[in-house]
Amino acid sequence: MKSPMSRRSAIRKVAGYTAVAATASLLPKLARAEDAPAPKLKGNIHHSACRWCYGKIKLDDLCAAGKEMGLVGIDLLNPPDFATVKQHGLVCSMVSNPTIDGLGGIGKAFNRVEHHDKLVTAYEQRLQETADAGWERLICFSGNRAGLDDEKGLENCAIGLKRLLPLAEKLKVTLCMELLNSKRSHKDYQCDHVAWGAELVKRLSSERFKLLYDIFHMQIMDGDVCDTIRENHQFFDHYHTGGVPGRGEIDESQELNYARIMQAIVATGYKGYVAQEFNPKRPDALASLRQAVKICDV
Repeated sequence: MKSPMSRRSAIRKVAGYTAVAATASLLPKLARAEDAPAPKLKGNIHHSACRWCYGKIKLDDLCAAGKEMGLVGIDLLNPPDFATVKQHGLVCSMVSNPTIDGLGGIGKAFNRVEHHDKLVTAYEQRLQETADAGWERLICFSGNRAGLDDEKGLENCAIGLKRLLPLAEKLKVTLCMELLNSKRSHKDYQCDHVAWGAELVKRLSSERFKLLYDIFHMQIMDGDVCDTIRENHQFFDHYHTGGVPGRGEIDESQELNYARIMQAIVATGYKGYVAQEFNPKRPDALASLRQAVKICDV
């Protein structure tokens, strides 16, 4: 017969074995939870993010994190960065504009005839680089008014862009002029209302020239976002987000209902990309991006 002391020892040993066994049984479950892929998205929105908003994060790290949270593309990259996104199985959903002698950016672009020769040269090269990489969209800008009336600006933009359209059509690359607000962010920018941009699309009459509808900018200039999308979606080939006011996160801290806006975009039959273009205000920029993807996944 065992002594009381040895009986207690046996009980402790059994209890220890039980605890170890219980912990071991949990290990596969814990491992599965840790290694589980990100929740599957609905697939109605092709999610992207603008590179410049995450300048403190290495592109390689941004691509890896983006892939995990459901991104399929990165916006506004230059050719040296194309290989990195390809390594992660992502696309460059909007290629960045070329610049030459201070031309090609937001302030000085296609609304001045004297800029056209240099811009055409730079854009022909960038169109070819875009096509060679297998990408489909290239951003462009109108330029600032600087005293130029809107009709003359339309006329000049049409003259310059028509020179590029034969190549764009041949390469199957769409030039997308971005709509920007001239009230707060880009004073004097000419392509600052949907009506102006839509008229330019009509005049050029090519499937390879469309508008980049930036929701942040156009809420400031035109408002009426959902109905504007419904009535003008044929002119839009790309979308950007951003919280209003301040271009921060797109959650309840700002005035737009992004889930409802995404529903309006999906209802048009849109098959392109929606790129997050907000400036993260919180320390964890990737957490803000993950939250934005979730909000827009309708």
